[in-house]
Amino acid sequence: MAHLIAPSVLAADFGNLKEDLSMINLSEADWLHVDIMDGRFVPNISFGMDICKRMNELCEKPLDVHLMIVEPEKYIEQFRAAGADVITVHYEACPHIHRTIQQIQATGAKAGVALNPGTPVNVVKDLLEDLDLICLMSVNPGYGGQKFIYQTLPKVRELKAMIDEKNSKCLIEIDGGVGLQNAEELLKAGARVLVAGSAVFKAEQPLDVISRMKSIGKDTLIA
Repeated sequence: MAHLIAPSVLAADFGNLKEDLSMINLSEADWLHVDIMDGRFVPNISFGMDICKRMNELCEKPLDVHLMIVEPEKYIEQFRAAGADVITVHYEACPHIHRTIQQIQATGAKAGVALNPGTPVNVVKDLLEDLDLICLMSVNPGYGGQKFIYQTLPKVRELKAMIDEKNSKCLIEIDGGVGLQNAEELLKAGARVLVAGSAVFKAEQPLDVISRMKSIGKDTLIA
């Protein structure tokens, strides 16, 4: 399948959010990645449901909402009502992960589970047939603009092999430090959703960056 590009709004200029989202609307991006941070699960605070709702009003792309928060089960319905099309929770934050996945899917949203860099991928082996997406954090979550952790690549390959073994349709998403310098290698390893923040919003020609990332593999037919 063709891979998806999900620019991360965390790197946008919030003083010109409408203009930045208009750019995303004109781009070849597939989703808008929205990081929700609570200052507890990660050492940063971003925004909540009201801002998410406003982004949904301004952006024509599906919202890929990443809950970097403790007790995400308390807010799933609210973020779905605010426009989330994909809701991803952290494995590390959910003691009853199966129940939380079912809760997300009951709202009609796609369900994702994120793994921090220090969490091995085998913890999701028994979830692969229930999930729509697994997000591998390729930086420690909490801040944008961090350097990509290259140990993520063997984790992508290991996870892809597990997905194939289960004959699952679960997508592998990569979040953190993704750009033109590593996108092709990630796709070859098995990633299918690339979250790019600074690489897009801090670029001089963000539309061109998105287009170039989207075109990777068209000629080589990355499987």
